[in-house]
Parts: sequence; structure tokens; C-alpha cells
Amino acid sequence: MSTSTPPIDFTPSPGAAPPLRRVLAQTDLELRLLLRNGEQLLLTLVIPVILLVGFGTVPLLDLGSGSRVDFLAPGVLALATMSTAFTGQAIGTGFERSYGVLKRLGATPLSRPGLLAAKTLAVLAVQVLQAAVICAVALALGWSPEGGPGGALSAALLMVLATAAFSSLALLMAGTLRAEATLAAANLVYVVLLGLGGVVFPVDRFPAALLSLVEALPITALSTGLRTVLADGAALPLGPVLVLLAWAAVGTVLAGRFFRWE
Repeated sequence: MSTSTPPIDFTPSPGAAPPLRRVLAQTDLELRLLLRNGEQLLLTLVIPVILLVGFGTVPLLDLGSGSRVDFLAPGVLALATMSTAFTGQAIGTGFERSYGVLKRLGATPLSRPGLLAAKTLAVLAVQVLQAAVICAVALALGWSPEGGPGGALSAALLMVLATAAFSSLALLMAGTLRAEATLAAANLVYVVLLGLGGVVFPVDRFPAALLSLVEALPITALSTGLRTVLADGAALPLGPVLVLLAWAAVGTVLAGRFFRWE
């Protein structure tokens, strides 16, 4: 007795993909857009390398005792993290919102937390490339990081926490201000934090009245924490970790509450 093959059902089965797949698909798109943007690569990679080479080889500032590059390398890693996670992301997302890209994304199953997660994951992927390039240049200049594998893991944890903090603050800014205002504000914050955040000179030279405020900044917490584990070879410092966690928590809550798609 012959049996017939059941017919193939071509009826469409509409429905959203699982949440993780949606986030990963958006992460892939965000990553490709970041790598294609020459202006953002200039901000996130070229400028930090120029600062590292310039201040590391030319004694423009008195950085105290010890190797100049040992002091500068952690600060430049902190600056690169801020450049990608905050400045570049705020500007890029602000103009995406202005052009209506985010409005269209808002009509898809991708949720607001999913978009925030995808953008943060894309930034983390870019930062792996940043860290590799900056560390290679610093090693070529004579950098001798301390702490071994434990120090490297502590530094990675600090950078992940800082990325969460900076990314949430960038999306808060881009999701509430106009694109032109975001562009101006993000660049202004970049310049101010470059000067105040202990990137190229020690923060302990600030007046005592200003020091407490400076130490509460996320860029200062990151640069100080990185120097503690990479330059001093000490254990993961609790203070910078708590500062970064606080900024990440506040930024995430506010971005989730006030971020507007259009």
C-alpha cells in the first residue's frame, strides 16, 4: 500500500523573534554602523592614540615620578571607553532619532531596553578593538602593566561597568535633547571630562574643595581604578566600582524612563 507525502504548509506564521535574537540582530547592525563611521573612529581610536604617543614621548606635563606611559596608558584606556560609550554613541543616536530611524525601530518588536542593550553590546565590541590597539601602542612605548591576569580581569570589569554607565547617560542625552543640542553637549562633556578626569595628569592636584566632585565623576572613577590595578598592581578598588555602579544604575533608570523614540 502506497503512502502519500503530506503537503507542505506554506501558511505564514507571523510573530516576533525571541528577545535575545532581536537584541543580537540589532547589535550586529549597530556594530557595522559604528565601524563604517569614519568620524566616530577618529574620535574613539585615533585621538586617544595621538594623546598617548604625544604625552608619552614629549614631556609637556609634569606627571610625577615613574614612567610617563605607565601613568598615561590607563587614563587613555578610560578616555577611549568614554569616547565610544558616551560621546560617539550620544551623537550617533541623537541623529538617528532626528532622522526618524528610532521612530521606525519603535514600531518593531524590539523593545526600548532591547535597543539600549544592543547599543551597549556594540560599544563593548568596538572597545575590544580599542583596547587591543591602545595596549599595543603603549607596550611599544615601554608600558609595563602590573597585576598580571588578575589585574587584566579587574581592568576589564571596570571598563564594562564604565561602558554601562556612559552608554546609559549617552542614550539619556540622545533620547531627550535635539540632535544639534546633543552634538554640542556631548562634545562639551568630552572636553570637560578630558581635563577633569585624570586622563593626562593626576587629579590630586585639584583644590581640595573640587577634589570630591572630581572623584565622583565616572571618568575619574575609571581612570583611577585602572591605574590602581594596572600601574600599582593593587586589588580591584571598591570606591571606583561603587561610583560606576551608581552612575550605571541612575543612567539606566533615567534612560529607560525618559528616552523618546521621536
